[in-house]
Parts: sequence; structure tokens; C-alpha cells
Amino acid sequence: MNRDAQFDINKLGDQLFRREAGKMVAVLTKIFGTENLQLSEDVVQDTFANALHTWSLKGIPDNPSAWLMRAARNKAVDTLRRNKFSTLIDFSDPERTLLQSEYTLSIMMDRIWNEDEIRDDLLRMMYACCHTGISEENQITLILKTLCGFSTAEIAKAFVTSEDAVSKRLYRTKEFFREHRVKPEFPPPALLKDRTAAVLRTIYLLFNEGYNSTHTDELIRKDLLEQAMYLCGLLCGSQHTRLPEVFAAMALMCFHAARINSRIDDTGGIVLLAQQDRSLWDRHLIGKGNEFLNKAAFGEEISSYHVEAAIAYEHCMAPSFETTNWQNILRYYDLLVSIHPTSIVLLNRLTVIFKVYGAARTLNEISQSSCIREWNRNYLFHALMGDIFANTDPAAAKTSYETALQLTQSAAEKDLLRKKLSGLAC
Repeated sequence: MNRDAQFDINKLGDQLFRREAGKMVAVLTKIFGTENLQLSEDVVQDTFANALHTWSLKGIPDNPSAWLMRAARNKAVDTLRRNKFSTLIDFSDPERTLLQSEYTLSIMMDRIWNEDEIRDDLLRMMYACCHTGISEENQITLILKTLCGFSTAEIAKAFVTSEDAVSKRLYRTKEFFREHRVKPEFPPPALLKDRTAAVLRTIYLLFNEGYNSTHTDELIRKDLLEQAMYLCGLLCGSQHTRLPEVFAAMALMCFHAARINSRIDDTGGIVLLAQQDRSLWDRHLIGKGNEFLNKAAFGEEISSYHVEAAIAYEHCMAPSFETTNWQNILRYYDLLVSIHPTSIVLLNRLTVIFKVYGAARTLNEISQSSCIREWNRNYLFHALMGDIFANTDPAAAKTSYETALQLTQSAAEKDLLRKKLSGLAC
């Protein structure tokens, strides 16, 4: 086999692994139990390794996804048979009793590996990964590993930490699953809203890391964006989780993702919104965002996702930066502050106040805020202060930009700040 063909197989393998790994882990975890999450991951890894080897010899099958699912199913059957009389798998669980008998094993496996059932299993696994007893950091790590097919090394690189640290997070989370016998299941109706909020929060944190990566030299991580939108799409498509805030979150991600091709220039530098080429914006994704925002218009509550999506909509609909309805955006930020008054939301509102009312009003807002201590730890605040003073006090602007430089790890953000520094009339 020539090198190009081998490369195509490896590239296809990576793409499939991202798309199918979560489904396979979710089904296998249903079969083996969350206490055997590592066993499920091992079966998936073995399945993909065998696939790449077989395909390099015999060629890529017509339906690679079906091939993988069938191979994983067969490995699961072999594992069940090997452990029929061991204590590794809890066959006393009502969901697994019929998996111990040869008479019912095949029938049960056919039922379990049904495509519709698999999608629900993946959703149930998302709720398990976002269990209230697991920290947000560990939730994201677990989702990336089990549901998105990221290796320990890839997760370590994405969040600038060691592989050993990631392995310890995963070990602690798996121990939690073993100790508490966590079941991948939909929460009862009374808890659905709160538990879904936790899942959405984790998905959106994942999306934000992809949209504006704070831990790597790449400002945009499309792989993280795609995985976050895929997971949110599953929530949108399930009868169990079709909540207004789910549709609103998907709308928000569509609007943001639509603009990514204009945010970076050919050298990898940041292109600010005012200078972005709007012809590069993905109009199809913007249209999808509108559809999801319309679907989110039911229920009695307005979530932060609704308001953030409305802000993103205003940007997407404006023909140019100059014609953006900043007054509308400020009204939305005022509403967002009443719903979700975090220091980041208040900081973002400041940038709009600066745009609408200028430096004096913005400085007055800052002087009256209780968020100064938190803002002082955020590079965006000092970058804004640099912008405020750029035309009136270059020395103060220089100090602010230099402080911002020290607070960001992003190479693209550092380059942008250096450009602003070089443009000061000192």
C-alpha cells in the first residue's frame, strides 16, 4: 500500500474515532457497568487498532462506522463469555441478567446495539460524566476522553498540563464511578432541568476552549468546537432533553462558529471584529442558528443562553461593524447581568459601554464596580484599559497592555497586544 493510501486510512481513522468512540464507550459501559469504564475504553481502543490494521490490508469497507460497531459488538460478546463466571461484571443487575445466558445473549446484544438506543445511551453517559459529585475540570476531562475520543496526551496538550495529571483526574473519576455505582441514565423529571444545566455548562466550556483557546498556541481548536456542537446536537435531538435552553445554547454556538474563518489571518494573527471580512462568515450556520433560536422560544424562563444568542445574532445580522446595533446589544447585556451577573459578563458589558458612550462613562462604571479584584486577574480587562487610554494617555495604555501580556498564555493574543503596544504614540 502506498503512503497516500495509508495516510487516508489514518486520517479516516482519526475522524471516525472522534465520531464513533463516544457511542461505543456509551454502549459498552451499559453492558459492562460504569465500574468497568476502563474495560469499555480498552475494547474501543482495540477495535480501532484492529480496524486500521485490517483496512490497510483489505481496504476501507463501504460503511466504516457499521464495521466498527459490529467489531465492537463481537469483542463485547467475547468479553462477556470470558467473564461469565467471574466477579468482574455484575450480572445480578437486571439490565445484564440476560447477557449471561447463551440463549438470550445474542437477542439482547441486537437490542442494545440498535442505533436509536445507542443515541440515548450516549446521552445517558453525558449525564453520568456530568455527575454532581465530579468537578467541572474532571467532567470536561472525562467527556473528552470517553465521549470525544481524545487521548490523554491530546487532553494534556489542550490544557497545558502533564499526561500524568490528566491520568490522575481520570483515575479519580473512575474510582468515583466504581465507589458510587453511577448509572448512565436520564435524571427524573424533577431534576432534569438542573442536571441538563450542568451538562450544558460543561459542553459550553468545551466550546469556549475551542473558540478562544487559552492553553495552546492555536487560538481556535476546531476539533473542540465540532465535538461540543455534536454533543449539544444530541441534546437537541432527544425527546428527553428538548429544553428551551438547549436550543438556545445550540443557536449561540452556531452563531459563534459561523464567524471562525474570519477571526484569524494567514499568519495566525487575530483579526478583530471591526476588521473581519464578513463574506467569510458561514451563512448556512447563521441560518441554522436562527432556526435553533426560534425553537428556543417557548417556556416561561429566559436563560443566559437565550440572551447571549440574541447578542451573537445582532453581530451576525449587521452588514458591517459600523452598522451594528450597539444600543440593542447593550440592552441585552443589561438583561444578561440581571440573569447571570458574573465578572466576565460585566466585563463584556464594559466593552459595549465603551463603544456606545466612550471612555469617561466606562471609567466611571469601572470605579463603581465591585469586580475590580477579579478583573485585575483577567488580561481582557487590562487590554480594555489599554484601549481606553490609547488616544489620551499612551503611558497608561502601555502599562495596561504590558500587564495584559503577562496574564495571557495565548500566542495569538500576545501578538495582538504587541501590535497595540507598537501602535502607541509614546
